[in-house]
Order: sequence, then C-alpha cells, then structure tokens
Amino acid sequence: MLSEDKNRQLTQVGPGTPMGEVLRRHWHPIAGIDELERNAIKPVRLMGEDLVLFKDLSGQYGLVDRQCAHRRADLSYGFVEAHGIRCHYHGWQFDPQGQCVSQPYEEQVDPAARLKCKLRLKAYPVQPKAGLLWAYLGPLPAPELPDWEPFHWPNGFVQAVFAEVPCNWLQTQENSIDPVHFEWMHANWSRHLRGTLRDAAGQEGGYAPTHLKLAFEEFEHGFLYKRITADTDERHPLWTIGRVCLWPNGFFLGDHFEWRVPVDDQNTLSVTWSFIRVPREAEPYQQPHIPTWVSPIREADGRWISSHVINQDIVAWVGQGRIADRTRENLGASDRGIAMLRRQLFEDIDAVQAGRDPKGVLRDPARNQRVVLPSDSRDFFLHGLPLADYQRHPKWARLLNHFIFHAGQPAWVQQAHAEATGVAIQPMQVLDL
Repeated sequence: MLSEDKNRQLTQVGPGTPMGEVLRRHWHPIAGIDELERNAIKPVRLMGEDLVLFKDLSGQYGLVDRQCAHRRADLSYGFVEAHGIRCHYHGWQFDPQGQCVSQPYEEQVDPAARLKCKLRLKAYPVQPKAGLLWAYLGPLPAPELPDWEPFHWPNGFVQAVFAEVPCNWLQTQENSIDPVHFEWMHANWSRHLRGTLRDAAGQEGGYAPTHLKLAFEEFEHGFLYKRITADTDERHPLWTIGRVCLWPNGFFLGDHFEWRVPVDDQNTLSVTWSFIRVPREAEPYQQPHIPTWVSPIREADGRWISSHVINQDIVAWVGQGRIADRTRENLGASDRGIAMLRRQLFEDIDAVQAGRDPKGVLRDPARNQRVVLPSDSRDFFLHGLPLADYQRHPKWARLLNHFIFHAGQPAWVQQAHAEATGVAIQPMQVLDL
C-alpha cells in the first residue's frame, strides 16, 4: 500500500515531476523506422508533451514541439524538405535540432533574418535501432542507447507491435515483476475462455501447475524474478536463470522485449519487439526490414480483446483504472517484487534530485556493445533447430505457427513471416499455454 502522495510521485510523468524527471534520463521507443518510411511525419505525445516526429529528405530524424513557433499551427500537418519540417500555415521551417531555418515572407522584409536566428523549437534527440526509433527527453549529454545482444541475433524474423493503452505506465510495468499472473491470467484464464478448465463431467481439474516458490534478485539492468511451479524443480531455467524486469520500464522474456512508454499520466504506449528464429532450412536469413504495426485492444462491441498474451495483460492493466489507487491495495507474499520495484523508483527519484544518474543508465560506450541479458533460451536463438524438431518443440512451435502476443497481426506481416520461415501463421482463437 502507498500513500496518496507516494502514489502521485510514481505515476505523474510530466516535465518537472519527480518520476517524469527520472524517466527522462532514459531512451524510449516511440515509433517504427518503417512507419516513417510510409509517412514521414507522425504526431507523438510523450510524457505529457505534444511533439512531432519526422524524417526529412536528407534522412535526418527530428522530434520537436508540435506547435509552430509562429502562431502555434500543428506541425504534424506540415511537410518535410531537405533539412527539416515546414509548417503548412505560413511556411516557416525548422531543422531537426528545432532551429528556425526559413521564414519566407519575413526574409523579404528583414534580409538579416534577425527573428529567424532567435527562434528555436523545443527539440529532442532521436536514434534508430533494431527497427525502432528511440527518443531521449532528458538533460544533455544523453546516455548511451542500450545495445542489447538480441538486437544482433542472426537468422530471425523480427516485428515490433504498438498498442495504445488507456492507463498509467506504472501498473503496466509492475506486471513485469509479477510471476504468478502467468499462472492465472494467461494459463488458467485462457483455459476458461476456451472452455477447457473443467473436464467432460464438469469437474474442475484443468488448472495450470501452481507456483510453489518465488525469488527476486537485483542486477545491473533491472531485476530478475525466478519461480518453481508444480511441474518444475530447482534445475529448471526459470529458476536457475529467470526473467528480466528491464529497468526502468521494460520486460525481457528471452524471446521478446516489452516496453511501457508513458504517453501522459493516464495513457501508455505498449511496445513489443519479437524475435522468431527461422528453421535451419531457411538459413542464412537476413531480414530486409523490420515491420511494425498497431494492435487493436477492443472488440467490435467495445469489450477488451482477451485472446492474446499482451491483450490479456491490457485487460488487467486497464481494469485498475486510469491510475491505480494504491492506497486501497493489499499486497501479499507474491508481491515482494512489486515492493522492490517501487523502492528502487523512489531511490531513483532521490538520485536524480541529488544530480546523479538513476539505475540502468549506461554512460560508457565500451560497455554498451551487444549487452547480454539473462535468457533461458539463448542457445536456441543462437543455433536454431531443424524444422521437424522445431515443430515438435512444446514452446517454440507455438511461436512459429502463431503470433501469440498481440491480436490483429496484419496479412502483410503474416506473409513476411511465411517468406522468412517457410511456415504460414495459423489462426488462433484463444491463447493455448
């Protein structure tokens, strides 16, 4: 349980707020590289700030204030030129650093361009990596953009999925250090939705193996959670290696990343980066580009979609309200990781207010080279399997044949998956774990 004031400190993300200043010390994925190939301008709301992301005709990326410095027209309706974005209203142009570089009529009146030289929009650095565009909204110099080893794994089909979630970032990130929810929200709830939780006689008995033991550990890049369930023991990789609550707002499960990017206090951008190893028969495979797409979160009747892994997560997140009221919660033994996460966030607030970097910030380029994260399946991703063995595998066959994480995978992405792997995506009504 948190006090109302403590809850506010962790959930408010706007400029000048304690948590907003912590999160501004990190890079955040905000769009797909291929999105800006399709449309060079994208409006973005990030940590309570309205911005516009663009790629100009010289290939430079920019992230600047969405309102023109002239009379506040919306630059997301502008157009890109060789060096920046031009406002559709009166033609004022701004480069990727936010500097005003053109004022067509004003330059006729004042050839010295004194006004132009004074004007600069708020602007933030953008970097491309792993098919995504990343933004940094904090003080300069910016830290290193983490270079995780999976971004370099060969022979994989990668896709990135975005979902707009109407709730605060923290309740989404707390999910990343909550092992028991897998047993109930994904395994048991899916069985209930499929009608297999009871046997033919109507008796209960189809429940997933229950959790018996949990452990939580801190490491340089976040926290690890480890678990033993009724069908495993202390030799199982989920106990010897575990899963990564990636600091400050990520999750790494060995085969995919998830990030929870604050849009504002009441909305979050969910970003999933998925790596699917191609069968050995399809090697060597080099992906020409990484497709990105937006997943729906509601059914046609307005109810939340509950068929896929992260859609199920979303149902739990939004069910807590726009901003979870932590003054009314009752934490149990399984929530020790939640308490550790919150404690570290308060320590990060103290660090930033004292002028220090928070946890997870990388400053040394030499240490930011293919950074290895704990993964219970790293050997499989590095070496792969022949197709026949792949199709028999109890876990990887599911990922090869279905996209289990988000509903609504577009046909063009399914086609790219089939071309890469030689295996067509099969329809999935409800998750089967």
